Amino acid sequence: MSKTAGMGDRLLIAGYDLSGDVGSISRIAGGPRPLGVTGINKEAQERLGGIRDGGIDFMSFFNPAAAQAHARLSPLPTTNVLGTYLRGTTIGNPAASCVAKQVNYDPNRGADGSLTMGVQLQSNGFGIEWGDQLTAGARTDTGATAGTAVDFTAGSSFGLQAYLQVTAFSGTDVTITIQESSNNGADAYADVVGGAFASVTGITSERIATATNLAVERYLKVTTSTTGGFTSCTFVVMVVRNGAVPTF
Repeated sequence: MSKTAGMGDRLLIAGYDLSGDVGSISRIAGGPRPLGVTGINKEAQERLGGIRDGGIDFMSFFNPAAAQAHARLSPLPTTNVLGTYLRGTTIGNPAASCVAKQVNYDPNRGADGSLTMGVQLQSNGFGIEWGDQLTAGARTDTGATAGTAVDFTAGSSFGLQAYLQVTAFSGTDVTITIQESSNNGADAYADVVGGAFASVTGITSERIATATNLAVERYLKVTTSTTGGFTSCTFVVMVVRNGAVPTF
């Protein structure tokens, strides 16, 4: 992939696509917190990696319409929310997600008459996780569908995590599952063990994780299935393939 600008990005929180109300993202950060362990006999800093941290900070415009930014962000829930950033809306593009606490909703009324809100999502339990989009931005299925596969060039040995954001749903139920193949079809696609999200019956978001010693094949795709039927489901899936045993 060549260099790109940040045009056409998306930000979803707890099953709501707030991209149209988000003016900028100032921080998508994460990693182990550095612990200073510099001895008095050293002339440069020494550090160890501490606990994993991360978060997403952004600026929102004030939009009081139903299901838009003010309605979604102003309640300041004390429970976890799931945030997902999409770098563009092409399948296979980078994405970042975190399970987080929304810690603020701070208005700023500018001298020019502007009204914006500062929001921070601070990770809770897992830190920030960078991965790849398994849907081309938001995908809409109107029945059981086998999606397009993403080629990760090789298999891996340490399992995966995946994030789901369902922004619209009509029907009884749908199950969204990650499937794998070693060669995009001659080896028939099969469900990744532990790669199915909970049955969807409305707007929702979820993080799942497989076993950390699970072998994951080269190609991954997202399929939808149903027992009671559905007429429309709009959703985003991103996946994190582990290059080593993850610890949280």
